[in-house]
Amino acid sequence: MENLDIVDPRWMQIIIPPKRTKGEVLREKIGVFSLENLKTRLNDFWNKCRYRLQSAQNWDNHTYYDTDMNPLNAIKNELNLGNIRWTLVIPVIVAITLILTFVPGILTLLTFVLLVALGYTFNNQIIGAKNALIAGAISFLLGSLFSGSFLLLIPYTLLGVINGAVCGWIGGYLRNIRFQRRI
Repeated sequence: MENLDIVDPRWMQIIIPPKRTKGEVLREKIGVFSLENLKTRLNDFWNKCRYRLQSAQNWDNHTYYDTDMNPLNAIKNELNLGNIRWTLVIPVIVAITLILTFVPGILTLLTFVLLVALGYTFNNQIIGAKNALIAGAISFLLGSLFSGSFLLLIPYTLLGVINGAVCGWIGGYLRNIRFQRRI
């Protein structure tokens, strides 16, 4: 620089820290696996799991539906995935996927029983049908992927959607009939 008088007043000196050694980096990486850090992570994981289980038990106390008669709100409520009870849907998906993948023959009728049972667990027939529809679609998609029938992927998934909706509707209907007879 020729003239030292022309310096930007906003200019500040930057301090560059020295490069860390390999030993310091290694100690920092090993510190992540310390016993205290592991306890903290396991405790956080357990608290999150416990919270999810408690919120799943109180699932029926929440309402997801508006009371007005606007058809757009009704469609919006049906497309809402907030009323899917994943703690029930995921085990049904796993069971149906395993049945479709490994058990050919008459035992595949067990998928219908599982979907009806899933629809039966809900107080609202529409929500039961929606949960069974989601479970049917995902499980039939995964079942066709795992069994290797890639050409039938879309028809098999559509079959799962239809089976889930119908079986869930039947399960909800059976539950409604049972409670109406009790009254």
